[in-house]
Amino acid sequence: MRKENITYYFSVEGETEKWYLDWLQSCINASADAKYTVKLDSKIQKDPLARAKGMTILRKTEITHVFDRESEEPIHTKQFISTLDRMKAAQRLGKDIQYTLGYSNFTFELWIILHKANCNGAKGQRRQYLTPLNTAFHECFQSLDEYKHEANFQRILGQLSLDDVKEAVRRSEQIMKYNGEMGFAQQNYKGYSFYTVNPSLSIWESVKKILHDCGLL
Repeated sequence: MRKENITYYFSVEGETEKWYLDWLQSCINASADAKYTVKLDSKIQKDPLARAKGMTILRKTEITHVFDRESEEPIHTKQFISTLDRMKAAQRLGKDIQYTLGYSNFTFELWIILHKANCNGAKGQRRQYLTPLNTAFHECFQSLDEYKHEANFQRILGQLSLDDVKEAVRRSEQIMKYNGEMGFAQQNYKGYSFYTVNPSLSIWESVKKILHDCGLL
């Protein structure tokens, strides 16, 4: 019997995020245990409002915006808040769009590492993710830019499975639970909740929903 298809919508900051979602789509659709086939409709678009304007919406639609809180420097915190403003503005277009926050603090590399290992220590700079990345995937990248080259990133994806995705969700939940238990202040802005401390992230919530919908959790 042919499986019913479900589409999930994303806007993402860069190529690695899109490559990951394309991989996840293929991985789910190759699983005999998945109740549905999925289409992870992702577009590289830093401006969520532009993403929403370019869509033809026939029914209530949820979009996850995948992006980084790159640091607590004023330029990055301003960019983060500006993105939340654009997400909220997208919901006022009259298209029945609900924008969901899929952030990583500091970077998407945190989410990738969590597929293979814990990454609980706070980082002072983004490049500090390079060592745990290399350790988790038995690589020797000299920079994050090298890791982000398509052939290198695809090699990373080749080491992953759906079980690793489930582990990333579990480890992410532990990080967020720890932040709450430590009493770190969760920020709320225009209906979006996030931590300014790192590590913290919410992309796992959208991935968990997809896996749950497909009967894989």
